[in-house]
Amino acid sequence: METIDKTSEKISIVCESIGSALDSEGYKADYTLESMKEIDRFFDEQSGKNKTIPWRRDQIIFFLGCYIGETVIRLYGGKWNIDDNDSRGDTNASVTLDNGMVIFPMQRVIKRYQNGSEDGIYAYVYAPTL
Repeated sequence: METIDKTSEKISIVCESIGSALDSEGYKADYTLESMKEIDRFFDEQSGKNKTIPWRRDQIIFFLGCYIGETVIRLYGGKWNIDDNDSRGDTNASVTLDNGMVIFPMQRVIKRYQNGSEDGIYAYVYAPTL
């Protein structure tokens, strides 16, 4: 496993990058629960032929997963878990919340992309508050 400090630094850089990109395209990325609605809107508007997501799918999925995980940590407390020995470490990265619940942001982003709004991001991030 990678140390949390090193992981947090990488995640912060990725989040800053995707946050700026989303903001510049008119999506409010401010690490709030409401910003998860913006991520869902991004998926709704940027999925499909000749749109942003298919063009750079893997990178966007990773970046959005980082942003979602970081938002969850800021909202509820927690830490990243990334196994450097896992060949699919980026996809399998998880967040352990302070209450012990474990979520998989990158996997949720993949589901959102594949299944549409039925696997919405807002509901996923809102759920730990219930």
